[in-house]
Amino acid sequence: MDWNPTISDGTGPIYLRIVEALSSDIASGRLVRGQQLPTHRALAKSLDVDLTTVTRAYGEARRRGLLDAHVGQGTFVSETSARAASDIPYQVKIDLSMNVPPHPVEANLDVRITQGLAAIRNQTGLTAYLSYQHPGGSDEERAAAADWLRRRVPRASADRLVVYPGSQAILFNLLLSLTSPGDVVLTEQLTFPGMKAAAAKLGVRLVGVEMDAEGIKPDALEDACRLHQPKAVYLVPTLHNPTTATLSPARRKAIAAIIRASGGFLIEDDAYGWLDPSASPISNLIPERSYLAVSLSKCIAPALRVAYLLVPDAASEQLMRSILQATMQMPPPLMVALVTHWLRSGTADQIVTAIRNESSGRQQLASKILKGLSFAASPGGHHLWLTLPRQWNCNDFVSHVLRDGLAVVGGDAFAVNASAPHSVRVSLGAARNRAELAQALHVLANALRSPVANVQIV
Repeated sequence: MDWNPTISDGTGPIYLRIVEALSSDIASGRLVRGQQLPTHRALAKSLDVDLTTVTRAYGEARRRGLLDAHVGQGTFVSETSARAASDIPYQVKIDLSMNVPPHPVEANLDVRITQGLAAIRNQTGLTAYLSYQHPGGSDEERAAAADWLRRRVPRASADRLVVYPGSQAILFNLLLSLTSPGDVVLTEQLTFPGMKAAAAKLGVRLVGVEMDAEGIKPDALEDACRLHQPKAVYLVPTLHNPTTATLSPARRKAIAAIIRASGGFLIEDDAYGWLDPSASPISNLIPERSYLAVSLSKCIAPALRVAYLLVPDAASEQLMRSILQATMQMPPPLMVALVTHWLRSGTADQIVTAIRNESSGRQQLASKILKGLSFAASPGGHHLWLTLPRQWNCNDFVSHVLRDGLAVVGGDAFAVNASAPHSVRVSLGAARNRAELAQALHVLANALRSPVANVQIV
């Protein structure tokens, strides 16, 4: 409670200088999550300013998501920069159905967005990004992305990279490029619902391949390639959605050899790769047959709508750029400019590190509350894959916790073949803070441990 901000060096209204000092001290680590701040009166006395000035500053800081106020207890540094949701169905109090990254206060997104846009405005002006831009990104934007990606993908180069408005757009455009209606694409037997939706719209037949605890099984993939002659194989090999499995290096090598021998292409969804940067993409082993999709939705924020596609050769780059222009014209220019600035300044790495650390903390919390229950998880992931006890039907369980204000996703959303697993996906990043997450996990734990006979199902 002895925080005493430096405001003499700032400009503008005093209350805003206090807010900026607060934001800066959170970003630097001088203030940490949950730390109690001085009372309004104590800070006003310390700074020799009006009480109303401090009250206004604290109010603005709360509006920005920097502070939380608890009646009778005081004012504290917020655990998260996310504000209360206002656009979810009224019956859902805690939505753990969307697999989004947490936004801890250490990520400092509000301030970093403001600072990034200010830097862009000072350099080129913001209106420069309000007109049509190059489909697939400018040379500078692609070069910045390639430099960043080379830490995990040594082959990454600007002339083999296309900037997209999110990975869903990549998947849809790749199916347009590589397949025709009726063609087969192999996937894990549980796969990303977005790929299921894209394939359904384009008349592409998905065939799920058997998995085990590590992920897709090479022998099953080899048999499926021989039987179905697929145009492509779509995989999420790192922190698989929904099972959380990550393929070992040996299995990645085996899968790369199978795809090369099949004559098809790999569509590798690396949405979660930056949460486990030690996992080398399969695309590194067969770059000539790989399309690698790298999204920022899971490691920074989904609403940026910025993702990168690495393609095998120059002809593929030209084709994918032309399909992007025909279907979506371009990625959002101002968001691409902001991300490019973050990549070059190192801000992106700082945000990713903060999110990765918060995800690890949430996984530890989940492990403690759900101890004794059956689930799969990974330390850096945003979700866990929860196996339901025998007494629970999956749809009944999802409906039951929803009546308690909690949303999760049943296994049927991910099933490619007819049979759906007896499991649900729980997205830990969707809760606004750890306190809210703990509340949700206790609802889950209580439901899982309840005999169905004692639970009203309607």
